[in-house]
Amino acid sequence: MARTIIGTVSSSKSDKTIVVTVQTRKTHPLYKKQYTVHTKFMAHDENNEAQTGDKVSIVETRPISARKHFKLQEIIEKPVLREDSLQAVKAAPEVLKPKKAVKTEGEEA
Repeated sequence: MARTIIGTVSSSKSDKTIVVTVQTRKTHPLYKKQYTVHTKFMAHDENNEAQTGDKVSIVETRPISARKHFKLQEIIEKPVLREDSLQAVKAAPEVLKPKKAVKTEGEEA
């Protein structure tokens, strides 16, 4: 049976290829301290559907290239804010500036 792995897309810059980062928690055998291990897998994305930040499921398949042995099975979840949304906000900084308070007659500075 083929392995199915769930992870987060860390790069989608290549054509038909995504890099999926998988985090696993391990416990040290002697010191019993828990630590996080990050593993990156390259996966085939035929339609360039997945973007950076998406939570995806990938499945093991025959070797597609020297480093690609997985293909995209499904996109589980899309992030609320994406990097391109943040760049659009940075391009229009007047949206983020706080409005100046309007003084009424009875107020002093």
